[in-house]
Amino acid sequence: MSDTAREGDAEGSGVSEGASGRTDAHESGAERTAASDESSTDAREPPRLDGWPLVGNTVEFVRDPFGFYDRLESRGDAVRYSVAGDEFCTFFDPDYVEQILVAENERFRKAQILRDSAAGFAEQGLLLTEGEVWRDQRVRIQPAFTPEKIRGYADAMVTYADRLCDNLADGEVVDVGDAMSELTLKILAKSLFDVDVAGRRAVVREATAALNDRGDASGASAFLPDWVPTPKNRRFERAMSDFESMVDDLIAERRTGDESEYDDLLSILLDAEGPDGTTMSEAEVRDQMVTFLFAGHETTSLALTYAWHLLGRNPDELERLRAELDAELGDRRATMADLPDLPYTDRVLKETLRLYPPAYVIFREPTEDVRVGPYHVREGTNLTLPVFEIHRDDRFYDDPDEFRPDRWRDDFESELPDYAYFPFGGGPRHCIGMRFATAELRLVLATMARELAFEPTYDGDPDLTMAATLRPENPLEMRVERR
Repeated sequence: MSDTAREGDAEGSGVSEGASGRTDAHESGAERTAASDESSTDAREPPRLDGWPLVGNTVEFVRDPFGFYDRLESRGDAVRYSVAGDEFCTFFDPDYVEQILVAENERFRKAQILRDSAAGFAEQGLLLTEGEVWRDQRVRIQPAFTPEKIRGYADAMVTYADRLCDNLADGEVVDVGDAMSELTLKILAKSLFDVDVAGRRAVVREATAALNDRGDASGASAFLPDWVPTPKNRRFERAMSDFESMVDDLIAERRTGDESEYDDLLSILLDAEGPDGTTMSEAEVRDQMVTFLFAGHETTSLALTYAWHLLGRNPDELERLRAELDAELGDRRATMADLPDLPYTDRVLKETLRLYPPAYVIFREPTEDVRVGPYHVREGTNLTLPVFEIHRDDRFYDDPDEFRPDRWRDDFESELPDYAYFPFGGGPRHCIGMRFATAELRLVLATMARELAFEPTYDGDPDLTMAATLRPENPLEMRVERR
């Protein structure tokens, strides 16, 4: 079960159980934590899904990952199973998610299966490091994502969105996913690294495709070690070599100039000192850049792609969005100061991230035997927190598969259980770029929706693939409709 950008680092008065084992009400976080402080050995293990001798549930998972998760969810809030010889437990209850990501996060780490499957990808980057190394990196990198910094990035977000609008002709059929990927890569590269990647985009595109290809959970090769020379692994090695070489060139170009002229993430990576007074090694700087260039543009481009799909399928919602934008912005450029006055724009994007969270699953493993809720979980078990499934749980969302932005009106979100909605993860390892991403999504949508829309050329909703991110199985080709 390969994983990289699947994770962000980037998170009642009683309980009754029905026949399925699903909880119908939720204990408070305090009750959960108190229960977990008791010895885990007096708790029962989660129920196990039936499987075949030797292969466990591998065949069922590979054939239909989404159907497999549906079957798990029907069995209860916590279910054990085996895939490719590894033990897993999936938790569907938001309270268990909160315990793992927040209340007792120090007892869990990124799952070993994640680190194994990401071998060769930015292993010293913020996404994969642990402990003091991760904490030191996070402290150094955080200054690039302060509210003041985000305001400074807004101009690039709007400028590149404007340029894309200018280059799209009425009636033209485009691969919207590819267009959004190019847009968000340009925005991220300019904002965080002050570089123009237009001439290097092919390298990033191939690395992104190779990473998702190797991470596709629906293929048996996803469970083979990275050293096995499969076509996917060979493609990944070539693509990552080219990607890393490109990043090394960008770092060298910066070092040959006057570094005092820059105040961006790359300058922070090169200059910021840790507690011991040392700066990052060249390999560590490269891995951080690789991490942000991939995760920072891929997830946002997918969110925008799904937003255009949903608005294309729901023209009434598109018109409501445009009415808000016309009333608040008129013909002027959107700015960060406008965002609080665009509540419907925000609701459209929240609903998009609910239905199609690019980081669709989070992996953890306990560093010791633990108790999660009423369940005993053994050290080293691969824990999956299924963002996609929890976001579509009918206990929390009426008509969960429907696109209904107005569900986010008034006090809806505050009344949701914590971690019934967590597109950016949670706890100390929540997505460090969350503010950047939410600002970019709103500013790009506010800029482009006033000029054009995209009409799907395909029927229905897209088939999805569980890869490194939640991706459409096929390109989403849509026809440009200018206003």
